[in-house]
Amino acid sequence: MGQTDVGELYKRLDTTTALLKEDLDVSYMDALIETSENILDGGRVKVEAGLPHQQIREQLNAQYAQIKLGQLTTDEIRQAVQLSILRGERTDLIQANHQMTPDSIGFLVAYLLEALADLTNKPTLLDVTVGTGNLLYTVLNRLQVATKSVGTVYGIDNDDTMLALAGVSARLQGLNVELFHQDAISDLVVPQVTASVADLPIGYYPVDERAANFATRATSGHSYAHHLLIEQSMRYTVAGGFGFFVVPSMIFKSAEAKSLTKWMTSATYMQGLLNLPRELFQDENAQKAILILQNKGDQAKQAQRVLLGEFPSLKDQVGFRRFTDELTQWKQQNLA
Repeated sequence: MGQTDVGELYKRLDTTTALLKEDLDVSYMDALIETSENILDGGRVKVEAGLPHQQIREQLNAQYAQIKLGQLTTDEIRQAVQLSILRGERTDLIQANHQMTPDSIGFLVAYLLEALADLTNKPTLLDVTVGTGNLLYTVLNRLQVATKSVGTVYGIDNDDTMLALAGVSARLQGLNVELFHQDAISDLVVPQVTASVADLPIGYYPVDERAANFATRATSGHSYAHHLLIEQSMRYTVAGGFGFFVVPSMIFKSAEAKSLTKWMTSATYMQGLLNLPRELFQDENAQKAILILQNKGDQAKQAQRVLLGEFPSLKDQVGFRRFTDELTQWKQQNLA
C-alpha cells in the first residue's frame, strides 16, 4: 500500500476543495463533490456565472495536472477520498449519524463476509444506509481481491449530499455500484442480493405508516430505525443469505428489543453477535458490535453454538490469527 500515493492524492483533493470552498462560498463537502467531478471530467474546471474566478481556475488546473489516478490502486483512491471526507466532517460539523464508518470496522465486516458467506457466483451486496460509501467500498474492494469476480453492489440513502459523495467516490475508484436516493424503509428497486451490510443509524423512524408494514415496528409510538433497517435489509437478501450489521452492543437490552427478537427468530437465524474491539470506542457505553443474521431457506440452519464474544485488538496479530482459526473451526462445526 503506497501511503505516499494516498497522501499525495489526499493533498490534491484537500487543496482543490479548499480553493473551491472559499471561492464558491459552499460547504467543504459540496466543494469536494465539485472538485471530484472536475477530476472525473479530465481535469476540466466547471465554470458557472464566472465562478470560480480565473486565478482560482489556474491554480486548480495546476493541481489537477498532478493527479494520476491510473497509477493508484482502487483502495488507495478510496483511502484518499475517505481522508477528504473525514476532513469535511470536521470542517462542516457533520451530525453523528452521518459520520463515516472507519476502515477498521469495514475490514472486520469484510473479513466476516469472506469467512461465512457463499461468494462463489459473482456475489452482489446491498447497503441500505450507504452514506458516503466507505463501509460498502471497503468490503467491495476486499472482495474483489479475494474472489476476483464481484457483481453489482447497491447503496440506498436519503441524504443527497452523502449520496453524491458516494457517487463520485465510486466513479473515482471505477466501481460497479448503483446508488438510489430514497427512504430505505420504502419499497426498494434493487434485486435480491447475496449479502447485506450496514452501519446502522440509531434513533427513531418518524413515518409510522411505513413502519406499520414491518414486524419489528414498535407496539406504540415511533419505531427504532435500526430495527426496521435490519428487517428491510434481510427482505432484499436471498434465502440463506447473510446480513452483517454494525449495531449497539446493547441492542438486545432495550425495551423495544422484544419485537426485533421475535422477528429474527421467525425469519432468520441469528448466527452471531461479536463486540468490536474496545479500543475503537472512547466510551464503553458507545461500544458497537457486528450482528450476524442468516435468512432461512436454501441450506441454512441455526448454528448449535451462536458466535458470541469480542474481536481481539487489531494491534494483536497473534490474537487475531487465533481468532481466525477459531472462526474457521466454528464454521465447520456449525454451518457446514
